[in-house]
Amino acid sequence: MIEPIREKQQRLLNSIRDIEYKREAFKYIDNRERMVGLIGSRGVGKTTLLLQYIKQFDLDEALYFSADDLLVFNYGIYAIVDEFYSFGGRIVAIDEVHRFKNWSQHLKNIYDSFPDLTIRISGSSMLNILYESHDLSRRLVLKRVNRLSFREYLILKEKIVLEAYTFEEILDGHRKISSQTVQKYPKILRYFRDYLQTGCYPYGIESEFFSEKLFNALEKIIYDDIPSLNRIKYDQLAVFKRLIFIIVSAKVPYKVSVDRLSKELDISEPTLYIYFDILNKTGIFNSVKKYSKKLSRKPDKLLFDNTNILNAYAKEYRIGVEIGTIRETFFASCFGDDLILYYSDIGDFRVDKYIFEVGGKNKTFKQIADIEDGFLVIDTDFTTHKKKIPLWVFGLIKTDK
Repeated sequence: MIEPIREKQQRLLNSIRDIEYKREAFKYIDNRERMVGLIGSRGVGKTTLLLQYIKQFDLDEALYFSADDLLVFNYGIYAIVDEFYSFGGRIVAIDEVHRFKNWSQHLKNIYDSFPDLTIRISGSSMLNILYESHDLSRRLVLKRVNRLSFREYLILKEKIVLEAYTFEEILDGHRKISSQTVQKYPKILRYFRDYLQTGCYPYGIESEFFSEKLFNALEKIIYDDIPSLNRIKYDQLAVFKRLIFIIVSAKVPYKVSVDRLSKELDISEPTLYIYFDILNKTGIFNSVKKYSKKLSRKPDKLLFDNTNILNAYAKEYRIGVEIGTIRETFFASCFGDDLILYYSDIGDFRVDKYIFEVGGKNKTFKQIADIEDGFLVIDTDFTTHKKKIPLWVFGLIKTDK
């Protein structure tokens, strides 16, 4: 049972032998926790992280396999782990765990039956919807793997290593950061343009026809991941496609009217909120709420999760993309749970107490003229103005998004 799985594992390990760089997310699994799960969208690099983790150990000590493998389907997750453990194995990495029926029950049994076994898994972005069903919440630590940041892209693609900065360090030191970087790397803005097109996913760095491959991955999310992990019938998936088409065909960042949009899609408002939530969890949408002290489910602005997705859909539907939408999509993608970004009536966005207006290098302060904590985020290589920050610099931000 184990030997064919070992052989496949070795082939996969050989395929990543030239990948020396370990992403920041590697720390999520390279620790003493017994069971850790990586969740994230298709193509963000979860498999590579698991293989890099397994590669650290002797072949007899660690085992990697994917739950959607035919061998696994025939034998079962528990049986494979049981045999591996009997041979002295103590570390297992199970990829695409949500593909196996009753996976959560199997994981619970494995965790309880082999107390000195280290378990690493990967799964869909929506794995957290189901993982509590067999009381895994006390056993499983879930960590999200996101798209490549601009900084990570530079390391992988151009072998350029730039320092990461906190939000406050960028606000205070962006002039020095941008000018010194441009002096050392004069093509930084060109690299940034490439990143916006193809740099958010590891496989986009060297891949031909990346946009087509990304669109196909997005289709699998809609037609495979969403119905398999939600109570969504297949005939309802057309609503998701229509919603996506509405957002991309708007060309500008979509300002949400729940009443109008629910009528246009012929669904109830509560259902629309559920669909927003699903598309956020899958990593297709980035819903931005308006800053308010009151709790609200309503997103005020709908963006795509990253510029690569925006460009892939625009290309597929043959719709032009406004440069302003690309800029706002990138800026919004730089923030996460530790730095929450809000929509703002004054300027474009609010983060903490600061207001940001995003635009081209000739953008003026007109819209935020009276805002003491206001900044222009402009699409240029460097600036000498303390209130004008180059857009690309936010791609160096430290965040646990």
